Amino acid sequence: MFNNIKKQIMAFKDIFKDDNTINEKNVIGFLSFAIMVIFATADIVTGFLGKDLVVQEFIYNSFVIITLGSLGIAGLEKFAKK
Repeated sequence: MFNNIKKQIMAFKDIFKDDNTINEKNVIGFLSFAIMVIFATADIVTGFLGKDLVVQEFIYNSFVIITLGSLGIAGLEKFAKK
């Protein structure tokens, strides 16, 4: 069990190397999108309960910009040759 945990920690450290296979822009874009989905779900649930979920508009817009920016850049990198 200790070896399995050690392998997972080593795999997490591999994310921060310069020669890894993980596209960090995709990870950030997905996490930002996931936060937006969680917000939308919480808004729907609180709407059914009769409460109003108040989130500042600039916070939500920040997540939209991060999502579009990171996934857009990752998409352009895929199709544009270096």
